Amino acid sequence: MERTSFLKSIGKHSRNWSGDGSMDDEFIVDGSAGKTSSSQFGFSTDAGGSSHEPGGALNEGRSVEQRSIDRTDRTGDGAGLSADLSADRSVPIMRSSLDRKLIRVQRDVLKMGALVENSCVLAKEALCDRNLDAAKRIPLQDKEIDALYRQIEVDCALLLSLEAPVTQDLRLVSAFMQMVRDLERIGDYTKSIGRSAIKLFPHPVHECMGEIETMLDRCRSMVALCLRSLTELDPDAGLELKDKDDVVDKDYHRLYERLIATQVVTGSVEPIVLMVLVIRALERIADHATNVGKRVTYVVTGERF
Repeated sequence: MERTSFLKSIGKHSRNWSGDGSMDDEFIVDGSAGKTSSSQFGFSTDAGGSSHEPGGALNEGRSVEQRSIDRTDRTGDGAGLSADLSADRSVPIMRSSLDRKLIRVQRDVLKMGALVENSCVLAKEALCDRNLDAAKRIPLQDKEIDALYRQIEVDCALLLSLEAPVTQDLRLVSAFMQMVRDLERIGDYTKSIGRSAIKLFPHPVHECMGEIETMLDRCRSMVALCLRSLTELDPDAGLELKDKDDVVDKDYHRLYERLIATQVVTGSVEPIVLMVLVIRALERIADHATNVGKRVTYVVTGERF
């Protein structure tokens, strides 16, 4: 379970997201900023990428090859040189390189998630508060989300081809590729809600708007929970998200029945159609947030539900 502990430590960074979806880059792994611990290999890697072996001042300023040759001279066995080099250098450096790249990809996924969560906030302001400025900001933010989505896909493809991860690392990389697809779709649905909100501005507020706002708050909390589960690699969050998704599904069916039963005596049916599109988008947002939680559970446990 040492690998699981390390993966959980990846998420222990300062998740200081501002209103524009930005995120601090400072990581705190094993209690120190910018330092990744790999105690199972007897070394640590700092933010600059240099490795340190235990041994104190005796090894200070000496290369791995020099220390390996010294050991060979003492034992008189030249056959052990390549093995020493492999043990001291190859495996730890490869392991450290993969760990740093996983941290970088996870940071980008969380940054993308922060933008998506902020888009949900803007969608609520546009729909419920009739904030035109918020509605116009959603498409601009969606472009940033799409750019991160394409970048993360390329990074994950390079990880698979160049690092050849296995077991839990492989599950994590493949999950990242699917998570960003879910997050990108959530961003698209918030953009759709923003468009519908602008078209609803000329019409009176419908009596169902209060319930739609409650449904939107539930979806936004699900997005926040799925991001927290990714940060902490919490396998239990997937089940919690599934229960919340069931509640949102009930909201959708109830509101759908109410909206289609509305009698339009005068005026246009456009507001009804637009609100049906809104609740449909919210239902899909909840589904995608649930998918992210399920993938986190799969990464940690190797099991699906």
